[in-house]
Amino acid sequence: MAAAAAHLLLLSLLCSLFVYQCHGACAEVDSDTEAVAGKGFKLGCISCKRRSEVDGAATVEWYFRPKGEADFVHIYTYNEDGPTIEHDHFVDRVDWNGSKRSNDIQDASIYLLNVTFNDSGTYQCFFNRILFYSFYEYNTVVSKVVHLTVVAKATRGTASIVSEVMMYVSIIGLQVWLLIEMIYCYRKIAAAGEEALREAANAEYLAIASESKDNSQKHVLHFHEKPLCINEPHCRSIYCTYSISLSLCSHTFI
Repeated sequence: MAAAAAHLLLLSLLCSLFVYQCHGACAEVDSDTEAVAGKGFKLGCISCKRRSEVDGAATVEWYFRPKGEADFVHIYTYNEDGPTIEHDHFVDRVDWNGSKRSNDIQDASIYLLNVTFNDSGTYQCFFNRILFYSFYEYNTVVSKVVHLTVVAKATRGTASIVSEVMMYVSIIGLQVWLLIEMIYCYRKIAAAGEEALREAANAEYLAIASESKDNSQKHVLHFHEKPLCINEPHCRSIYCTYSISLSLCSHTFI
């Protein structure tokens, strides 16, 4: 018991070590582009490293160009010191919604509170990233763009409608496929049962026929010819036994 407990403890420690060393996978997903006035909205901005095993650090900057304007204005910064709101229009209206507890930022999403129609326009986020290699550092800048439209009431997009239709089509198709499989299996099982019954009936018929044949062989009519003696020291008799059922003749010499 002690040895088994020791092995179990060692296995648990190894699993914990592997889990500790694992990093979550990163996937670049485009941001939504339609917000509803008076509600909150997440501006997505994700930039995954090409090599996740390389250590890195990044700072993030967000810029905004209102609809109809020509220039971008700096609205938000996030670095090792935390978030900083850079424009009065977004004071107390922006929350950090990206990577936490890490300077190696790959998700730079922010959350807009109480969206207004004046928030419509183009948003651009920049990743100022440093990758730390064994003998040098590599600096790179990645940018993402989000074109935001603010509406009074939420509308269903074409993609949402198509997704819902495809979901129902998939469910119905799966049910039809399951029904066809059930019918096929039922017919196959029924055919196998009929074949088994047929084989059992044939076996029973053969058994009855064999038994009848054995019983008929027991009723044999015997008759003997008179013994024929030849001028020899011993007398040789020839007996011929006839079987009615098999019409066989057996000779016995005495």
